[in-house]
Amino acid sequence: MPTLLSIHDLSFAHGERTVLDHVELEVGQGEVLVIVGASGCGKTTLLRAIAGLERPSAGTITLDQQLLSGPDHSVAPEDRAIGFVFQGLALFPHLTVNGNVAFGLHKLAKSERTERVAKELKAVDLEGLGDRYPHQLSGGQQQRVAIARSLVRRPQLMLMDEPFSDLDLTTRKNVRAEVLRILRAHGTTAIIVTHDRDDAFHVADRIAEMDRGRIVRIAEASVLRREWSAQPFTP
Repeated sequence: MPTLLSIHDLSFAHGERTVLDHVELEVGQGEVLVIVGASGCGKTTLLRAIAGLERPSAGTITLDQQLLSGPDHSVAPEDRAIGFVFQGLALFPHLTVNGNVAFGLHKLAKSERTERVAKELKAVDLEGLGDRYPHQLSGGQQQRVAIARSLVRRPQLMLMDEPFSDLDLTTRKNVRAEVLRILRAHGTTAIIVTHDRDDAFHVADRIAEMDRGRIVRIAEASVLRREWSAQPFTP
């Protein structure tokens, strides 16, 4: 598959602490890549750098052959064709479902905005719930609102930080399957961060292992499932 996202020699530090250490990564068009690793290894910082929320100290990020980040160059987050589902969802409690999903579409005509929001809510099976507020929804429904809010902007790349972590087991399985269905239906490339191997196995095409700021290995999910089944995992 053709490469959509290319990251070369990416580094980032908080003060004197190195968080990203010469990261190398390529993600193919339509691929779902899952990043796993211990807490504090740099997974979330990598997503934030791709989204433009952190400024790397070195290296380049290219999306669909457009340079997003490099020496003396950085495209603003709102100008990157990237959706981001944050850990904790970050829904606006004072806005309805419709309002949350429509947020960021102010440049569109009202009729087009309404049509696009309705289409996304239908895609995530939330049709008819547009007038509800986040506190009136289940955890799984809130997760789908967050996904719809990102997809409605038609991103080339979706970033998801621990999207299943706050869900009970049954809801987790359902939302996991729903997320994968939505991504496949839209043909959206995605990078998902999780500490849970079971989540990774169920949604990933490939899995990247991260350790102390570096991508140390990338392999097909089926390959790592066989290898990891015989060894314990400490998140």
